[in-house]
Amino acid sequence: MSQAQETILKIEGMSCGHCKMSVEKALLGIPGVVGASVDLEKKQAVVTGTAKQADLVKAVEDIGFDVV
Repeated sequence: MSQAQETILKIEGMSCGHCKMSVEKALLGIPGVVGASVDLEKKQAVVTGTAKQADLVKAVEDIGFDVV
């Protein structure tokens, strides 16, 4: 079984609490993700779990934000 890991995504385009909630919801919907926390000031999301980074990036980009 894969070990849970922490992945940090730099995300452009988030500006408010709604953006934060949208990104967290999208990330938490991915199989293997056990936690997702978005920091608007740092423009990043910290994701915990076993999901692949490519899947995380796709989920964020699918809702209209850019992962840099």
